[in-house]
This record gives sequence, C-alpha cells and structure tokens, in this order.
Amino acid sequence: MTAAGAAGLDALRRDPSAAVLGFDFDGTLAPIVDDPAAARAHPGAAPALARLAPRVRALVIVTGRPAGVAVEYGGFAGIDGLVVLGQYGLERWESGELTVPEPPPGVAEARAALPGILAAAGAPAEVSVEDKGQAVAVHTRRAPEPQAVFERLRGPLAELAERTGLVLEPGRFVLEVRPPGMDKGQALRGFIDTAVPDGAHPSAVLFAGDDLGDLAAYDAIDALRAEGVPGIKLCSGSAEVTALAERADLVVDGPAGVVAFLNGLLPA
Repeated sequence: MTAAGAAGLDALRRDPSAAVLGFDFDGTLAPIVDDPAAARAHPGAAPALARLAPRVRALVIVTGRPAGVAVEYGGFAGIDGLVVLGQYGLERWESGELTVPEPPPGVAEARAALPGILAAAGAPAEVSVEDKGQAVAVHTRRAPEPQAVFERLRGPLAELAERTGLVLEPGRFVLEVRPPGMDKGQALRGFIDTAVPDGAHPSAVLFAGDDLGDLAAYDAIDALRAEGVPGIKLCSGSAEVTALAERADLVVDGPAGVVAFLNGLLPA
C-alpha cells in the first residue's frame, strides 16, 4: 500500500458515511471469461456491496457494458443505494430505473461496416462481435493467437472509429468502438459531484479497476487528491494488463481479492 493510499484508507475508515466507492465490473467484480455473455460477478461481490451500501455515502459501478447487463450479470438489482453507470457513463441504472440515451448515428454505421472490415483483415472465425447498443466491441480472446489478432485489427478499427465520428477503446483482448466525450474518469467525477451535495467534498474516494479504460478513473482520483480529497486506487491484478498495477496504491489478486478487500472494510 502506498502512503497516499494508506491515508485514503484511513480517511475512509474514519468517516465512511461521506465516502464514495467506485468499481469497474469485468475483471474487477467479475472474473474475465472467454465469452462476454457468460461473465458473472464473483459470488461474494453483491453480498459485500449490499453490506457496504448503507455505511457509505455512495456506491457506483462504472462499466463499458450496458448498465442493465451489468446489473443482471452482477446480481445487483436488490442493492439499495447502488448506481450503475453503463457505456462509460452514457447510461444510468438506479433503484430499478434505467436511463438510456439514443446512440449517435455513427454507431449504426460502424455496426454495419464491421463484418466487411473483419473479413478484409482476415479475422479468424473465433473473433466475436458484441453489440452493446451504444457501442460495438470486437473480442479476440478466443482466437488462436489473440494478441496478434488484436494488433492486426487495431488499425482498421481505429480507421472505422475515425470515419464514423467515434473513438476506439482498447482493453483486455477487446477493441471497442464507442461514442466520444465520456470516459470512466469523467463519469466518476460527474457522479461524485451529484452524490455529494452543496459542493462538499467526500471524506474519501476509492476506485477499483483492472483494465486500460480504468486509467481515466485513476486520473480522477489523482485530481481529487490534488484538491485535498483522500483517495484509494485499487487494482484487480492480472498478468494481461500491468499499466494499472504500476499506478495503483494496492494490487489484489483479481475479483476474489477485491471481494476480500471489501469484506475487510466491513469490520472497520
């Protein structure tokens, strides 16, 4: 644990009722699996969040998945006080109500062009496309050489994103083409600004992530620290992505380690 992280953890324990806890979903609360549709939260995740919810100011999950899908796959529907921001903050689920904006026209254009682009790039049959409504994601994890296929597709998908007014978001053997203007850092900061009223600062902010898209949330934690708000950057460690571990205050062993960390907070 870094010194800054230890200070953030101490502040969280001193005043949990004013703290905000944020989490990624895939790879953080749910183990990474070959088929994205088969992902489910660690069995201890929802119970731990449910026990924490009444003790903290706010709990939020910020994910690239559609918000409703994350709620379903996580088993989070019954957790009072939990907010799920899907599609990097474009969607919001709270108290059973889901708010979903209309996707920009570029998403439909990218969706229609994607099969031809994959065929032209020689993508193997094991490459799969996930339609997220607000975005489309190409998964290479099940390909015979997933990293090589990932790199081969990166250029054509970047060109597709630029042509359709979208952006390319790389992750753990996934390349997502999505609307610009929102990332997990912006989503987290915007949520904090609404969750903590009257311009007050939270007592502490924690964010747990595992993938490249979570670096923006770490940036938000760093910015809050510069404003005097204690923060904790928790990393769900893996051998696939090391960039977060290099910036984290504490690295734990995957979603099981995140759940163990949360359970350790409860007695304190």
